[in-house]
Amino acid sequence: MNPFVTRGYAGPQYFCDREKETNDIVQLLTNGNNLALISPRRLGKTDLIRHCFAQPALRDHYYTFLIDIYATNTLRDFVNVLGKAILEALKSRGRKAWEGFLFGLKSLQAELSFDFTGNPVWALGLTSIENPDVTLDEIFDYLNHADRPCIVAIDEFQQVTSYPDGERVEATLRSHIQRCNNAVFVFSGSRRHLMGNIFSSPARPFYQSVVTMSLAPISCEKYAEFAENLFAQNGKQLQPGVVEKVYQQFDGITLCLQRVMNVLFMNTPDGGIATIDMVEEAVNYLLNLLGDNFESMVAQLPEKQRSVLRAIAAEGVVKSISSGAFTKHHRLLSPSSTVAATKALVEKDFVAQDNGHYLVYDRFLALWLKQNN
Repeated sequence: MNPFVTRGYAGPQYFCDREKETNDIVQLLTNGNNLALISPRRLGKTDLIRHCFAQPALRDHYYTFLIDIYATNTLRDFVNVLGKAILEALKSRGRKAWEGFLFGLKSLQAELSFDFTGNPVWALGLTSIENPDVTLDEIFDYLNHADRPCIVAIDEFQQVTSYPDGERVEATLRSHIQRCNNAVFVFSGSRRHLMGNIFSSPARPFYQSVVTMSLAPISCEKYAEFAENLFAQNGKQLQPGVVEKVYQQFDGITLCLQRVMNVLFMNTPDGGIATIDMVEEAVNYLLNLLGDNFESMVAQLPEKQRSVLRAIAAEGVVKSISSGAFTKHHRLLSPSSTVAATKALVEKDFVAQDNGHYLVYDRFLALWLKQNN
């Protein structure tokens, strides 16, 4: 097995550092605090949550549920993924655990099914959830009366702001959570400004209802130690400076580091040494694999958005997206059209906005755009 895991959580031996963050999160949750965890995507928020859930203090005493609502568009979608995630997590806890959950879902009794082994299957169509508000009431009633305390982590929580009735959904969830004394909640999100508005605006239902934690990149020193140990444990070596070169190129973004180190490990023979000269080859290998997908993604953008995306990639980081100098240098139509195109790219997750600065979200896409400009 390649020890540089690029998808999912594979256990503590393949998880780099985050010791302080893990300790802080476990302490906050076991002391009854709701938490907002905010950082750009691909820094490892979801795996950090899974790592925390694997700690004995949580694993042995709580039911833990993790749901990803990134692909949801309505409250009905939300209720569907929440119910499915809870059932899947409880199935590993035994019949008594999942029976307690299913018994309370009276609005869905006729729709739930079982496989040939007698285990429940959440195979509902969205139309099966006729009244999502009622089903949500039933799910929260279960959480409040489960036979052990619960922790519910909701990944990409800012997605609720895009629901047609997003304000009502926020208020509904806040009302349920306030009355749920048997559960604590983690709200994980990657859009800093949207998450900030949800939890910091006095006009919003979740105002001052959580402890907020921001996730920064793992330090280069910690990641270098982690990578060197994994190479050594598998009979290989890393030349000094390799990790530093990759770290600088990808701004310490965890997933990017893991992908490049995965290829370097793959290309290093048993007993061999991964050298600095191999880094560029590994990066180009990944860009070639991703190239067709990137080309298709960019081709589907309107022409104005494509031009602005390429301009931002060429700059690296744009501090003033509406400046005439930026518009003129990259031969864009006008500052106003550039701002409009950038707003659309942010909404589509092509571009990240952080403290007024703009950059291409996916560092590999940014490199590919530079090579194909």
